[in-house]
Amino acid sequence: MFTTRPEIAGTFGAVASTHWIASQVGMAVLERGGNAFDAAVAAGFTLQMVEPHLNGPGGDCPIILHDAKAGVQRVICGQGPSPGAATVARIKGGLGLDLIPGTGFLPAVVPGAFEAWTVMLRDWGTWPLRNVLEFAIGYARNGAHMVPRVVATVATVKPLFESEWRSSAAIWLRDGGPKAGALYANPTLADTYERVLREAEAAGGSRERQIDAARDAWYRGFVAEAVEKFVHSFEALDASGRRHAGLLTADDMARWSAPIEAPLRYDYKGHTALKCGPWSQGPAFLQQLALLAGFDLAAMDPVGEELVHTVVECAKLAFADREAFYGDPDFVDVPIETLLSEAYNAERRKLVTDSASMELRPGSVGGTTPWVDHEAAARAELLTRAPGVGEPTVSRLGVSGADTCHVDVIDRWGNMVSATPSAGWLQSSPAIPGLGFCLGTRGQMFWLNEDLPNGLKPGKRPRTTLSPSMALKDGKPWMAFGTPGGEQQDQWSPLMLARMVNHRLGIQQAIDLPAFHSEHWPSSFWPRHARPGKLVLEGRYAPAVTEALRARGHEVDVGGDWSEGRLTGVRREADGQIFAGANPRGMQGYAVGR
Repeated sequence: MFTTRPEIAGTFGAVASTHWIASQVGMAVLERGGNAFDAAVAAGFTLQMVEPHLNGPGGDCPIILHDAKAGVQRVICGQGPSPGAATVARIKGGLGLDLIPGTGFLPAVVPGAFEAWTVMLRDWGTWPLRNVLEFAIGYARNGAHMVPRVVATVATVKPLFESEWRSSAAIWLRDGGPKAGALYANPTLADTYERVLREAEAAGGSRERQIDAARDAWYRGFVAEAVEKFVHSFEALDASGRRHAGLLTADDMARWSAPIEAPLRYDYKGHTALKCGPWSQGPAFLQQLALLAGFDLAAMDPVGEELVHTVVECAKLAFADREAFYGDPDFVDVPIETLLSEAYNAERRKLVTDSASMELRPGSVGGTTPWVDHEAAARAELLTRAPGVGEPTVSRLGVSGADTCHVDVIDRWGNMVSATPSAGWLQSSPAIPGLGFCLGTRGQMFWLNEDLPNGLKPGKRPRTTLSPSMALKDGKPWMAFGTPGGEQQDQWSPLMLARMVNHRLGIQQAIDLPAFHSEHWPSSFWPRHARPGKLVLEGRYAPAVTEALRARGHEVDVGGDWSEGRLTGVRREADGQIFAGANPRGMQGYAVGR
């Protein structure tokens, strides 16, 4: 089968990520004796410099890891919670908002990325923090190669930066801003990381003690102090078309640490998929496998209309349940055992017919069918037509398309990491003066109804779309994989795994095949669009497939030939061989290894 590039094969180790520089950094760590956890952390901090429009130090980062020595898998929840002052009454009643805006300070939650990376380094890594940070500091100080998408993103928000977010202009419009193919530095961020290291090393003691001192500098020291000061003193123009100060405090940051959890899992045809808990959308991946287990995908053409239809209709059911049931399990009783049970999915599977569904149909658990938002499409349409929102004023309000990053690593000892850093991208909120980065906007994913599973409450984790993946084969660790893409993450990733399992494809083959996504259910992102029945096919699908899907009732849009997905993956087979692949779309993702 055709592939755009060879699947990487070796026995020593491999790294695959959404940017070739991050992949090379991770591999450099492996070559210098570091393990997969050291390598992933170094690559993760590097991604903040080479893909600043897709992630940043003030963002989030869920991680799934396999510890080969202990023989266990763990999730590090790098998704920070809402501020203590973030209540429905304050935002909806006090400020008169129906949705949390998608930009600015109101949607800022406790930034989780630094905590997640440093906790993994402390508990599973071997390198000192300085050694893993030196790559990112070097790029921040001396400049990183800028891909065209960074330049295009800065151009989109340039009017906002010039007129409103002056602290962001100081970083991203300096000397005319970044230019495609040229180097661009962020010396303020380099200074921030250098100060963190100085304070960490001044604490003395063990490697672990110094990492904890770095976490203190970030969450209980100068970083948290600077965040609180600016967020509360500056009213930022946001996607609502109004100016608001933020709610996040230094105390919110000081009180939080990243939970370490067991992953959820589902057995599928000799393979076990591992995902983050229902504070993420990850269980929707598992629910799709539970539904698809009742269909003979192996007998279907991997690029045929029957497979597309079956996968999409199962996704609609899983994501309807996401809307109805998922939320922070510290606040909500999520019936995850029922949602993954054979009895429940046998009944749900009966809803998949030969025709495309136009309904949002969550299941019934305990005799109760929960509320879901059936008005998302109409409301979002009104919001985007409102004065001051949408094109051509979208640039002034900072509503610019954003995405995510991903990195996967396997080392020679069999350790594995799948991590999906995101948020805190340069266009999310005004940069914090003196720190060189901005805060994420994950709080936009809350509903302003505290009775809902994903309704806003103080200290609650928003249901994130970030969704790293791992899989076992015959009970043994097999593959780490994932993709950026918001709602699409848990559409493209299960499609990749299903094709590999049912059609015996390698990683690169599964990534290169044409893909698709649905926009049937309400988006997690402001203004929460829903487009019932919409199915987007990559342009390489045969015209006959497109027409057959339309005949089934799907509202089909055809995208570019190489427009769906940014998947990466690494896997280890029983003979000790390590394989890796990465997405060719966008000319950024790369896998390396030996």
